[in-house]
Amino acid sequence: MAEILRRLSLMKLRTIGVCAMVGVAVLFLAHLAPLEAGAAKGSQPSAHASLTKSRPLDYQGVRPKPPRVNLHSAIVVNYDNGKVLYAKNADLVHPIASISKLVAAMVILDKGIDLNARTTISKEDAYQSSASHLRPGWEMTLSDLMYTALMISDNRATRALARAVSGNYEDFVKEMNLKAEQLGLQNTVFYDPTGLDSRNVSTAHELAIILNQAYKYDLIAHITSLKEYSVTFKQKKRLRTLRMSNTNRMLASPYRVLAGKTGYIEASSYCLVTLLQNAAGERVTLVVLGASGGRARFREARKLADWAFKQIG
Repeated sequence: MAEILRRLSLMKLRTIGVCAMVGVAVLFLAHLAPLEAGAAKGSQPSAHASLTKSRPLDYQGVRPKPPRVNLHSAIVVNYDNGKVLYAKNADLVHPIASISKLVAAMVILDKGIDLNARTTISKEDAYQSSASHLRPGWEMTLSDLMYTALMISDNRATRALARAVSGNYEDFVKEMNLKAEQLGLQNTVFYDPTGLDSRNVSTAHELAIILNQAYKYDLIAHITSLKEYSVTFKQKKRLRTLRMSNTNRMLASPYRVLAGKTGYIEASSYCLVTLLQNAAGERVTLVVLGASGGRARFREARKLADWAFKQIG
């Protein structure tokens, strides 16, 4: 009798553990962006955008024994069927730093502007902009500014883009918040285009939506999946070149990076959103927020990716 009671107790504990994992269910609204007519080349959702409007995440795929990770929050989703493979504090609000630039890029592309147009980095763009490779007075195309903003997370590039397409930062931020509203995001808000403002917040769940949406823009997917790229700028009537390396170190992993963005400010710690594909063609959307260090975010992301692909296979 004692042995039977012991086994019943173990079965009850296991059931509670599984229910706790399933109980973190959230809705995942991965839907198509409404783009204005005449959008610039690269701004239209591409053929690989297979998710449909208001498609819920399926938490039946959540496993009871995921890897241990030292993160504030995270989520891993099977991109191809919407099943959640892992979730930790997925609906807790957290500063998102430069991941904000994905929404900024979508707002810019939705406008359908000529990316070959040129603008000049201003002193206003440079004011309290943190580290930057760009200098006031440099003249660049909007296209090269997009590469600089998304690949190396340059804040001056992002500000110059916001000012060029909307006239000022304030109106551009309003458009970013409107974009979040159009995507059905309830816990995402923006106060500046770059993510330097710690009031730019979201959740792991909603960042997965943002990343999947950004992936549908060919230009964003292309830029954020590059390892290196060179842009040109005009300085005192002379053309010069700036060579850049992507801040997303998952590009050095065995997986193909289809899209992604890093983020860091003191309030957010180290963050990453990335869409990965393995050799079998399987894809996962991965969000890690609040890692303890720059290398730690990629180490934890790799740990989750390795585990997630095993669950799919």
